Amino acid sequence: MAEQKNGIGGLMKLATWRWGNPEGAPLICVHGVGGYHGNFERVAKERWGEHFDIWSVDLRGHGDSGYEPPWTNSTYVDDLLETVDALGIEQAHWVGHSFGGRLVLELIARNPERVARAAVTEPVIQISPELAMHRAEQERLGGVWDSLEAFAASRENTGDVDPKKYLADLGDHFITTEDGRVRRRTNQAAIVAIFSEFAQPAPPPDTITVPTLLLYSPEFGMVTPEHIAAYEPHVERVVPVPGMHAVFTTAYEETTTAIEQFLLDRTPHVTA
Repeated sequence: MAEQKNGIGGLMKLATWRWGNPEGAPLICVHGVGGYHGNFERVAKERWGEHFDIWSVDLRGHGDSGYEPPWTNSTYVDDLLETVDALGIEQAHWVGHSFGGRLVLELIARNPERVARAAVTEPVIQISPELAMHRAEQERLGGVWDSLEAFAASRENTGDVDPKKYLADLGDHFITTEDGRVRRRTNQAAIVAIFSEFAQPAPPPDTITVPTLLLYSPEFGMVTPEHIAAYEPHVERVVPVPGMHAVFTTAYEETTTAIEQFLLDRTPHVTA
């Protein structure tokens, strides 16, 4: 169920959806750039819902939340705090994928008391200005595709994956335009701005002071060996998985199991 968006004084209560066990520990799920709350629906219903009270958000510029600027990392973290405050949640587990993972790292650095345990999957720790420009230009000039299949084929982060499987959790994230093409329910200006933020350094590793799982794809390479070397002494667990950046598609079992075990604290320390 969605909560109505509301922006006051620059802050924004994000649209939220709830699944799982209302008696369980709260778990906040944060999607990546261009994504939406539904990216976590499958895993919430199939895997994590037994144990956790799961809330998934649409970030600013995405889905049913407000689209207005500013579109900065700081503002996105402010929005997340505004939203969990409105839900009456003092402390929660957090799962963030890609941009969502970066935001969870930012949140831990700023407000560690709001985080019980955290899992960041393929977090955008930092990318080169050249790659940020490449992706920003793609989004600036694009945003509309001939079909959902064409959208899936255009992705550079999935590798050889079944398009139907990749698109399975994206059905209501797209709308059909008057000419029969499709586009995401996102604001393209916000998407472009987010890629600029990706070129900024992430919080220093020693600011990660709560139990954190860093899960990444060595094959995709966005989380580099240098990132691992820097963050490994400060996170509780580092887990490599096969496949590409879209780990909830290309390594679903490995990813969902590792996160569930970590949040429930059922397995010993594992490193890359």
